[in-house]
Amino acid sequence: MRVLLTGGAGYIGAHTAVALVEAGHDVLVVDDLSNSSAEAVARVERITGATIPLLSADARDADALTAFVREHAPVDAVIHLAGLKAVGESVAEPLRYYDVNIGSSIAVLKVMAAEGIRTIVFSSSATVYGEPESLPLSEESPTGIDLANPYGKTKRMIEEILKDAAAADPHLRAVSLRYFNPVGAHDSGLIGEDPTGVPNNLMPYVARVAVGALERVGVFGDDYDTPDGTGQRDYIHVVDLAAGHVAALEHAREGYEVYNLGTGTPVSVLELIAAFERAAGKEIPREILPRRAGDIAASYCDPSKAQRELGWRATRTIDDACRDSWNWQSNNPRGYATA
Repeated sequence: MRVLLTGGAGYIGAHTAVALVEAGHDVLVVDDLSNSSAEAVARVERITGATIPLLSADARDADALTAFVREHAPVDAVIHLAGLKAVGESVAEPLRYYDVNIGSSIAVLKVMAAEGIRTIVFSSSATVYGEPESLPLSEESPTGIDLANPYGKTKRMIEEILKDAAAADPHLRAVSLRYFNPVGAHDSGLIGEDPTGVPNNLMPYVARVAVGALERVGVFGDDYDTPDGTGQRDYIHVVDLAAGHVAALEHAREGYEVYNLGTGTPVSVLELIAAFERAAGKEIPREILPRRAGDIAASYCDPSKAQRELGWRATRTIDDACRDSWNWQSNNPRGYATA
């Protein structure tokens, strides 16, 4: 298949591009490069030996998308990753998040309809579940009506848009993938997570501390009802996550489906830090801080539906993820800016 990858120069996008090429597919990337780098696509080409056309454009620009699709026709499917993703920022800038995330999704669907593209895999998020009523979370678990932040709300709304679009067009194949916590990097050390500014997520923050770019890790709360008192999350290696996109693409059928992509195994903040210390061979300074408002004690999924229907499961451990993240960070201390 020839696949249009929106947001394909980002962290998940670059790894998904590698997985697609390795599975025998052709890849086209559109990315506005606002929180990503064209260097990531160049490195994907180095890893795979493939030529990957890159359009620097906003995914809301339907005219630009249409021209790119027609230039490289036929395009068989879209994996839609483009969007804003910082929870805290979404609270401060809700209108921007609704505009970019929902607007880009509608533009992509309009272009697909006009150009006869019948398959879309959407980058959703476990944030749509809100505060879990019970664990592990399955695809049948309730999704939040009144979610805590606009980021999660946009993901939930886009899921509904896809569901409605599939109901209206019996030939549309639409899949939402609810990610848990992507971590790690490609084992080549050529591509990895390169957040702009101070990282919002734990693993890249720990990596920045390990490489000396940040002073210490803040551990927000050590009094949760968990084995070591710190919050537990379901950390999935980004290479496993990328493979999940390929599986969803290849098994997509007419209608709408949703799948959890996670390991099903919770890992605490302190366990992740300890795993990174083993990978880096050094102590990671940390500081226990008060709980953050809105944080929950634990979140992890039941990934059995993806294994049953897509033939996919996560195979990499938190130690694998820390090893690969450290390999990326230590060889690229300034991310793609070192290129």
